[in-house]
Amino acid sequence: MLISGTPTRTIWREDDAVVIIDQTRLPHEFVLRRLHTLVDAADAIALMRVRGAPLIGATAAYGLALSTLRDASDAGLQAAGEQLIATRPTAVNLRWAVQRVLSCLLALPVEQRLSAAWAEAAVICAEDVAQNQAIGQHGLSLLRALAEKKSGPVNILTHCNAGWLATVDWGTALAPIYAAQEAGMAVHVWVDETRPRNQGASLTAWELMQAGIAHHVIADNAGGHLMMHGLVDICIVGTDRTAANGDVANKIGTYLKALAAYDNGVPFYVAAPGPSIDFSLTDGGKIPIEQRDTDEVACIQGRDAAGQLVSVRLTPEGSPAANPAFDVTPARLVTGLITERGVCAANRAALAAMYPEWSAT
Repeated sequence: MLISGTPTRTIWREDDAVVIIDQTRLPHEFVLRRLHTLVDAADAIALMRVRGAPLIGATAAYGLALSTLRDASDAGLQAAGEQLIATRPTAVNLRWAVQRVLSCLLALPVEQRLSAAWAEAAVICAEDVAQNQAIGQHGLSLLRALAEKKSGPVNILTHCNAGWLATVDWGTALAPIYAAQEAGMAVHVWVDETRPRNQGASLTAWELMQAGIAHHVIADNAGGHLMMHGLVDICIVGTDRTAANGDVANKIGTYLKALAAYDNGVPFYVAAPGPSIDFSLTDGGKIPIEQRDTDEVACIQGRDAAGQLVSVRLTPEGSPAANPAFDVTPARLVTGLITERGVCAANRAALAAMYPEWSAT
């Protein structure tokens, strides 16, 4: 997508290093960071310099390539894979990418593993872009149908950041919005701030500004009010892991948006690429929920009057906090899943029909 008019992806290889956009610095600073080692890649994931399930998977794939530069043995690769998987437990793309790359490498002689690791990581990135473009086109059909029923722009509410910053390019939940813009359709986006890390206010709003798409940042608790007053035509969110029955784990607060949408008759869709669907889990109750540092709740980062990035405390000193990073939205509240293969119902039979080769295993 575009940064100051220049097409840019979120991750790429440069010689024996990997370049990422440090998302902890956005929207106030655009900083590129070079990853040279496995530890660099693992830290980038754990500290959320990269985030979003698809991009986490791509970074893990490149992390294994970086690890292979130093130790391409079976034991070294297995240890590297375990280190990467341990960084964040909820996004299934992380384990998926690690297992895919390891399966490829461990079948090869040691001397062939480095070039194969770079190649497989590049293929994973290319597939991600293609999947997201397809999600954009399938989601565009939903937006077109809504546009035909009203005058004025289609109003879309989204939660967290499931745009191109959460993927290699295009995004998942924002891909239909970018496709609509390309098609000349008028759209407007309600951007949840998404406490406690504010990925909506900082990342989604920044993306939409770069693309010139009309939007308003809103407090997390404003969504229900907007829906009640007919100001939301559709909700589209992403997913970090979708269980085989259609239950969806996404950024904390998604469940509340789904409840409000259900109560107000607003369609609630989840953009879910195949690698984010976990057919090994029968339902969302089995999805591990990451518990993050409580300072993310107690403090907030922003730019001060001098232009410096600072962290300030919001809560009383010594007041305890809790920080579950995700919640699970039951399939019964999901109108449909927008996948790269089409739109389907959020249930076991529909997902099995959409991905017969994965559901069978």
